[in-house]
Amino acid sequence: MTRIALWVLVGCLTAAVYASEQIPAHDLSADQIVEKNIAARGGLDAWRKIQTMVWVGHVDSANTPEEELPFALALKRPNKTRFEITVLNRRAVRMFDGKQGWKVSPSATGSGEVRPYTMDELRSAHDEQVIDGLLIDHQAKGVDVTLDGVDKVDGHDAYRLGVKLPSGVIRHVWVDAQSFLDVKNDREARGPHGPVTVVVKYSDYKEVEGLQIPFTIESGAAASGKSDKLTIEKVSLNPPLADGMFTRPGSPGRRNSVSINAELPPPTLPALSRPSP
Repeated sequence: MTRIALWVLVGCLTAAVYASEQIPAHDLSADQIVEKNIAARGGLDAWRKIQTMVWVGHVDSANTPEEELPFALALKRPNKTRFEITVLNRRAVRMFDGKQGWKVSPSATGSGEVRPYTMDELRSAHDEQVIDGLLIDHQAKGVDVTLDGVDKVDGHDAYRLGVKLPSGVIRHVWVDAQSFLDVKNDREARGPHGPVTVVVKYSDYKEVEGLQIPFTIESGAAASGKSDKLTIEKVSLNPPLADGMFTRPGSPGRRNSVSINAELPPPTLPALSRPSP
């Protein structure tokens, strides 16, 4: 065999091996993909032990007056959330107690009106599966999962799973065919001119006490081509979070008016503080 022929053969074999490593196993079922996803993320037992979680980091967005806006996100089972973000040294807060939600936006005077979630916001909040997402324990949550196909996500093959929520809403979750970690999902949201598809991408996974958690999350309307980037700097697992953090702020005597700096439940936990540089 000539040197050129040998080189061609080696090249073909190398390409074949590389291709076999990149092509996903198409004979996997949806349940098998979910099982591999759960294992890749740290395992079912480990996730079931997580009752509360706190993320601290910053947000970069073209729609805000500042870069690297500090945020803190507190999560508590079964479906409680509290999101705080600081804009121009003023704190905006959104909270959901599992049934009702409220939001407070900062104003020039340092106070803001407590407003309830809209019906669309409530429906979206009820559909979220905080802490462990849609795939873990999906049958117990009443979530149906089907395998819809394989797509390219940032140049890598990913399984596209169709996810039907108890509300009847259908979303999609993309699971990387090699790492079996979540890399993308989508959901429908109401925009100023009608429904829009919001795409969320996950990357920069890091291990936190045995769990794989994405430290970079980008989201935006699919048609716009623009996205907001959320960078996580610190994750705390199972910190003590009082239920009062997720309930409506203010007192009965003040109607819906509230001082953001004085009356909102303060983020007193060390886990809610930004880490030192």
